[in-house]
Amino acid sequence: MSWALDSLAAIKRIILLEDRIKNLTEQSQRLMDTCQDLDRRLNRLEAKFELLERMAVPRRRSLPEKSGK
Repeated sequence: MSWALDSLAAIKRIILLEDRIKNLTEQSQRLMDTCQDLDRRLNRLEAKFELLERMAVPRRRSLPEKSGK
């Protein structure tokens, strides 16, 4: 009967491992979604800062050339 108990224990461990793998897969998916969301947000912030930097730089205007008259 010992082999039957060992077999049941092994099957129980396999089921528990499958459940843990499923949970880890779901957690990994949520982390991946969060990372992608943060990446999109960071890209938007970088674009805003680049725009602000471009707007903050004073534009140089050249003087009009002297006419020959």
